[in-house]
Amino acid sequence: MIRLQKNNHLRLLKNGLQYFPALEQAILRAQHEIYLQTYIFEDDETGRRIAHALKQAAYRGVSVYLLLDGLGSQFLPNRFVQDLRQANIQVMFYRPVRRFNYFSKNRLRRQHRKVAVIDGAIGFVGGINIIDDFNVPDDASPRVDYAVEIQGTMLLHLTQSVHRLWRRLSWFQWREIPQQFIKPTTKLASHLRPIKSALVLRDNVLHRRDIEQAYLDAIARAKYEIIIANAYFFPGWRMRNALVEASNRGVKVTLLLQGRIEYWIRVATHAFYAAFLRDGIQIYEYRRSFMHSKVAVIDSEWATVGSSNIDPFSLMLAREANVVVLDQTFANELRESLLQSIQDGAEQVSSPAWIKGNLFRRLLSWLVYGVLRGLIGLFGYGREWQG
Repeated sequence: MIRLQKNNHLRLLKNGLQYFPALEQAILRAQHEIYLQTYIFEDDETGRRIAHALKQAAYRGVSVYLLLDGLGSQFLPNRFVQDLRQANIQVMFYRPVRRFNYFSKNRLRRQHRKVAVIDGAIGFVGGINIIDDFNVPDDASPRVDYAVEIQGTMLLHLTQSVHRLWRRLSWFQWREIPQQFIKPTTKLASHLRPIKSALVLRDNVLHRRDIEQAYLDAIARAKYEIIIANAYFFPGWRMRNALVEASNRGVKVTLLLQGRIEYWIRVATHAFYAAFLRDGIQIYEYRRSFMHSKVAVIDSEWATVGSSNIDPFSLMLAREANVVVLDQTFANELRESLLQSIQDGAEQVSSPAWIKGNLFRRLLSWLVYGVLRGLIGLFGYGREWQG
């Protein structure tokens, strides 16, 4: 059971259109330290814009610590990284991909969090990488994603988490460990509305199931509505059973999933369609662009925004960060945004059409499902993801 903290102020940021200006302004106002963790940092217009802001901060004497994932950011040009380092920005890669470890099962233990903390006074958590919203194939519409701007008591946990991870990785990579850290500003300004929320982290040691359990607890308490929007949806048996049980007790369960095939795990998702549809779960596929969201709203009161997909790679292998919120105003804002995405760019999967038709797609989905199950078993997680 997660512990919700009072006296937080959260602002929902929709897509890079809202997130990147907010992040950039926070960086430009920084006076002491900046910690930025991301899976992908792209050398495009957005990446160069954020990099410029980071360099300007470093030139002012701000300590800047940039943590990139070794797989997600493996194609970031060396000249780009060296330019950051020459500006006195500390750049570190989490588990760089090398030839000798390319086929290691630990290769998939990634740093998938998208987190920023500036001066211990403002933070950001979400699913948005440092990549342009329009960096999508086929000149599609911008990808759909979310982040949360954070002030208040939750900053203590967030700041401690980025400090702790940087120290640990610095020790392993024989780097100098920062000796001083900024104490977070946890007191909420009087003009800001307090919200109950919690930072939920996932790692491979003490918090392996925290994010999954937060979902399961909320689903078990759902009374009338569950909306989940998730880019890579490949749930284990616990999550599947929880959703089916919720639907059977009268809860309206709606899944907004990625309609465009980007990775094979999306094909495996189709293996669950028939069973979900038979139990009354509504499935929508977002086709207007790429839907990169990792969010949910339950009973217009509970909500989560973060980096964690509902798949074995996020829930069992990667470092992830989600924010859980208990607030009707915040939840309704996210809910309305999701319903708008369904209306503007999604197609509902029809139960009769899917179950009676799509024979080839269903056979392919089960084939890919079997391959992924085998890989999960190879990593030693087969029993946990059975079903």
